[in-house]
Amino acid sequence: MKIKLDNEVHEVVVTKKVGNRNTYIRVKDDLKIYVSTGKFTSDKEIERIIIKNKKSVLNMLEKAYKQKQYNDSFYFLGKKYEIVYVNDKDLYLGSNKVFIPKGYDVDKWYKKQANKLFEERLTYNFDKFSRRIPKVHLTIRKMKTRWGVCNTKDKRITLNLELIKRDISCLDYVINHELSHLIYADHSKNFWSVVEENFPDYKRVRKSMRTYE
Repeated sequence: MKIKLDNEVHEVVVTKKVGNRNTYIRVKDDLKIYVSTGKFTSDKEIERIIIKNKKSVLNMLEKAYKQKQYNDSFYFLGKKYEIVYVNDKDLYLGSNKVFIPKGYDVDKWYKKQANKLFEERLTYNFDKFSRRIPKVHLTIRKMKTRWGVCNTKDKRITLNLELIKRDISCLDYVINHELSHLIYADHSKNFWSVVEENFPDYKRVRKSMRTYE
């Protein structure tokens, strides 16, 4: 089914199940509206619910659109590069353009850059950390919902590969955030005090990481 919101038509994908007592709305990466509802909910009722929650739905659509634009672009250390596809073997980074071979595994290139840089920044921030903490191991992988994870038992910090696209201050903030978990495993006031000790500008950087620019 389709629905018109603010003069723009959107595709709605509906899933009806017997056990569903409530109706849930979300927007995925393909910019379609997904509705999960009860088996006997009519299309007219679904349309009414979407319109009733129009503001929230439009916000989800806008966020998904910005995320898609970000994913389709090339960022490296906080700078956006114009993509030029070439018939070559290797990716080349210019001053304002990135030359990418057709079919090239860009994530593999990102991982290669991250392997060196993340280790360097982890060592740098560890050495200047204000509290005494144990040595940690580093893992890098793509994560959808978290910038970093600290396993206090294994003394391992996992950093999101997506950080290679952000300004280096974002990487340093996440590293200090995770190192602070070696002192306080929670997100208490004491925890944030340790973060601020080691990264005074954390509030501004943390806020900037919520955008796709």
